Amino acid sequence: MNFFERQQAVRTQSRRLLLLFVLAVASIVFAVDVSLLLLLGIFNEGPPGFWASLLAHRTAIGVSSLLVLAVIGIASLSRMLDLRAGGAAVARELGGTPVPVDGSDPGYRRLRNVVEEVAIASSVPVPAIFVLEQEAAINAFAAGWSVSDAAIAVTRGAMDRLNRDELQGVVAHEFSHILNGDMRLNIRLMGILFGILTLSLIGRQLLRHAHFSRARRSAQIPLFGLALVVLGGVGLFFARVIKAGVSRQREFLADASAVQFTRQTQGLASALKKVGGVAEGSRLSSDRTEQVSHMLFGDGVGYSTWLSSHPPLIERIKALEPGFVAAHFAPLRKRWQLTPPDGLAEDRASGLAEGRVALPPGDATISVHPAQIPAQVGSPDRDDYRRAAMIHADMPEALAVAARSHEQVVALVLALLHSPDKALAERQLVLLSERHGTALCEAVAAQVAALRDLHPLLRLPLAQMAFPALRHRPRPQLDDLVASVDALIVADGQLDLFEYCLATLLRTQVIQALDPARHWQAGKRKLVDCIVSLRDLLAVLAQNGHADAESARRAFSAGWYCLLPRVQVQYPTAVVSVRALDAAWPELIRLDAAGKTVLIEAMAVAAAHDDQITLAEAELLRTVCALLQCPLPPLRLRENSSISVLD
Repeated sequence: MNFFERQQAVRTQSRRLLLLFVLAVASIVFAVDVSLLLLLGIFNEGPPGFWASLLAHRTAIGVSSLLVLAVIGIASLSRMLDLRAGGAAVARELGGTPVPVDGSDPGYRRLRNVVEEVAIASSVPVPAIFVLEQEAAINAFAAGWSVSDAAIAVTRGAMDRLNRDELQGVVAHEFSHILNGDMRLNIRLMGILFGILTLSLIGRQLLRHAHFSRARRSAQIPLFGLALVVLGGVGLFFARVIKAGVSRQREFLADASAVQFTRQTQGLASALKKVGGVAEGSRLSSDRTEQVSHMLFGDGVGYSTWLSSHPPLIERIKALEPGFVAAHFAPLRKRWQLTPPDGLAEDRASGLAEGRVALPPGDATISVHPAQIPAQVGSPDRDDYRRAAMIHADMPEALAVAARSHEQVVALVLALLHSPDKALAERQLVLLSERHGTALCEAVAAQVAALRDLHPLLRLPLAQMAFPALRHRPRPQLDDLVASVDALIVADGQLDLFEYCLATLLRTQVIQALDPARHWQAGKRKLVDCIVSLRDLLAVLAQNGHADAESARRAFSAGWYCLLPRVQVQYPTAVVSVRALDAAWPELIRLDAAGKTVLIEAMAVAAAHDDQITLAEAELLRTVCALLQCPLPPLRLRENSSISVLD
């Protein structure tokens, strides 16, 4: 199952979720109406009197039904509005503490390094990282509406008990939820099910009111309150059934995706064994655990097997290690009861060290078969992880700290856009001084010096590492940053591909992430509905990646034949500015899955028509994929351009 098939499966489950919710609400309304009839004593009458009384009380029954529907609807809508803030809001609700940007704590540093490496490998913005400090159990979750506003939270128990390989397996599991679209399904599930659970809260309030009231007419209030509490239990039952029906298979898929990502089962399997072997297990102490149980790495509540939102732990382990049986837990529990596992100590004992690896030259080209590109979308593998680890390890520590720092991040992003031409760079600094004053100008100049020897392959990953810190800044400051970015770009009257990619990702993965629920759109458009936008996109790719006009025209034709072979379109006679793509994105992001698959392959065909894809072309290709919500892992670089494209 590839990325697009997994996305379609999520959409199918979303429709099933809506159906299950409607059935659950109908059942609750029916139960409330029956409770009202019992309260009115209608069931005590014979058949003729029953129907007459039922008809006489039809207004009360109708009002009761409408009130229940209104309560559930308003509660669900209110909760959905609360969740529009994205994944970080969910993490904070459970007491999550943001991982600090400094690297003084080895546990925090290890967690951040793992998350950043996985983010680079999967080509998504680095999510916000949280630790549930009060939770000793081993658990984690990913939350958010889209990859741009995702947050990953792990418990203190996971940080302390898991070694690096195990932590990597858990994080890869959570990233699979991000890539597969499960986060969006899960956060909708939180909002929808909240309405079902609200009746029990109202019932408890009525019981509390009746306890303090002495009026005789309030004698029926405790009965009605008790009925609502019972009905709230019915809602809880339905909520757990829905979560079990929607989430269980997604957990198996996430385990499989994590193994595909890391190409080793030991880390994830060992993490699951620790969940079953340590005393704390995976159960959380927060009173909000019920709301997020379906998005956790392990069962955080302790459901019975058939109501659990997760497959049985033994089945998950056996899927990774077929020879494992339940009896194997006994010696693990006995050992860990005496000496609880210490992840950092295990890392030291194994001699694990994070080393630096030399990157290929900046003018290296890409090794890729165009037809294989769509299969790589949202499906990073072992080689992608190795390249990500190489990129992350070679990132200068001072720049990584600046990217994570609230104080330095703006200067760093602006410095990434400074020209290598000395005269132009001085004009850009003067421009910044006029807009922001000397303090920021001096900070940018310092970052420009630090970036002077940065490998070209590290520029966009560094920018995307900076996006989480940028999202914490006030919206007016971000708007001002975007305006300054645009001013720096046009200072020389030119716009290269890197500048466009950075500015575009800044808008989509930072600005739009401030209101993720609003900007996410389901894809329904067909390729034939976007002819002009598709023409401009392929023309930009062809013209920016080929040495002469004739080569660009042939590359465009090859890409278009792959895209829409039966539709004739004229190749633009003039050079198409990359700015023309701004008008194309609103159409292209609404393409359906089939259209996006073909488009990504067509872009690769156009870019690789001259038997090479440069780093700038690869960055544009990956930026387009990011805008299409189809994250593409980093492509493999080769130093020998004559064998850069595989046949």
